[in-house]
Amino acid sequence: MGAELLRRAQRGAVVGHLAADPLANLVLMDMADRVGRRPAPSELRPEVGVLWSGTQVAAAAGLRPNVVFDAGADDRAVEAFLPLIETLSVGLVKSHELSADLLWGHLQRRAPRRPLLDRMETAYVLRAAGSLGGFPGAEAPVARPATDSDLDALVFAARESLREEGRPDPFTDDPRGGRRWVRGRLRRARVVESGGRVVFVGYADVQRREGWLLQGVYTWPEARGRGMARAGVAALCREAFAEGADHVQLSVVDGNTPGERLYEGLGFAPFGRFRTILFGNA
Repeated sequence: MGAELLRRAQRGAVVGHLAADPLANLVLMDMADRVGRRPAPSELRPEVGVLWSGTQVAAAAGLRPNVVFDAGADDRAVEAFLPLIETLSVGLVKSHELSADLLWGHLQRRAPRRPLLDRMETAYVLRAAGSLGGFPGAEAPVARPATDSDLDALVFAARESLREEGRPDPFTDDPRGGRRWVRGRLRRARVVESGGRVVFVGYADVQRREGWLLQGVYTWPEARGRGMARAGVAALCREAFAEGADHVQLSVVDGNTPGERLYEGLGFAPFGRFRTILFGNA
């Protein structure tokens, strides 16, 4: 079987294939659904590969902006996508543990890459039906959509988050590009203020009826332990369910015990393991 790039006319077939497991395939569903559509400012055009078995979709994989396989991809499918992935001199793999392990093994045998980051994460889910009891009441700090005036604060949060995770800081070499990237995500950001300044930010990077994906959750160090993150995440969840989302999901890096306590306290439950690998040429 040979993999090929997904074309706009094929979107429906691929999204339908992925909808068999929307919890595990949420990110890839969103990527496939955006193929052929005009991207938001500062967003990369998504590229998705598809593997056919006759007229049926056998497997799908995101290629850009990150590499992610559908939940049903086995070793044969991963290997079939290699010709599309091997061309990447720099890439970000963020996929289910098994498929990420298979891909990394193939890449290292065929064209060794240098891992700039390699970590494990636990994926968590909150279902709408069980959500209300865990949310703060009316006394909780108020979350609001981010505005242009919050850009400096969001840039700070993005850079500090990368630093705390030990990840390379792209703002160092391209500060204007970094600001454009943050500005492009502005409409998906929600912030919480305290004392007239932003102390929490979180992004709803995927917003579909099948589910919302939260990323980029960051609380300023001086505001930690005061319920700001709890209020911000709860507000994002309430918004998602008000918009009709089936669930909210996010992932927590291994070793982030405060994050695990926060999300489990709100009713989130683990549902899978992911591996993230940022790589460059060896």
